[in-house]
Amino acid sequence: MTYILVLGGTTEASALARALAEARIPATLSYMGRVDHPKAQPIPVRIGGFGGVPGLVAYLRDHQITHIVDATHPFAAQMSTNAVMASRESGVPLLALTRPTWEPGEGDTWQSVPDMDAAVAALAGPPRRVMLAIGRMHLAEFAAQPQHHYVLRLVDTPTKAPPLPDHTVIIDRGPFSAEADRLLMQSHAIDLIVSKNAGGTGSVSKLQAARDLGLPVLMINRPVLPPRHEVQTTAGVIGWITT
Repeated sequence: MTYILVLGGTTEASALARALAEARIPATLSYMGRVDHPKAQPIPVRIGGFGGVPGLVAYLRDHQITHIVDATHPFAAQMSTNAVMASRESGVPLLALTRPTWEPGEGDTWQSVPDMDAAVAALAGPPRRVMLAIGRMHLAEFAAQPQHHYVLRLVDTPTKAPPLPDHTVIIDRGPFSAEADRLLMQSHAIDLIVSKNAGGTGSVSKLQAARDLGLPVLMINRPVLPPRHEVQTTAGVIGWITT
């Protein structure tokens, strides 16, 4: 019997959960637990880590998983690496459902950096007003550049104040529009946007707004992952499962 483990937490994972439910393919959607209020799903949900590669291998065995679909965020490097390693160790096939990367176009002013440390280092210099659009996981690292005023847009209200001496927190959940992001950047007099290259359409509006306003973007490249098979559509996943 086919049974799918979807590693989720993204809009793509939610879309895949709906497709699996409609196709009557048994599956469980797993969250790492970093979203306070995950959306209701049409398939069973589990929340929490597995305990590294050994824990994931044990889960695959104990729940008779036949296919793994990694639909995590492109920057969830540890989970994606663990999934590849667990697939190799267990023999359970793995497919990644990924988003195409964002690429600069005409009118864009991007500086690409390889990782978060390089992004922090690139902010050396005089004070600026920075829109830090990277989620909440790495905010503390930017305390190394305390001269800036940081505007933080977060999905959930932080349980404690971000460790940045000069900042503004905006709580909002996408999808966002380019017009709204232009107004936000103008109202906060933003000089620079820092973004992960997450890809997809859900948060591309900030890049469109930056282009319209002529603002530079500091773009953090995706982490390097072990080799794996990838598709970019739910149809591709369903086809892989059913063939």
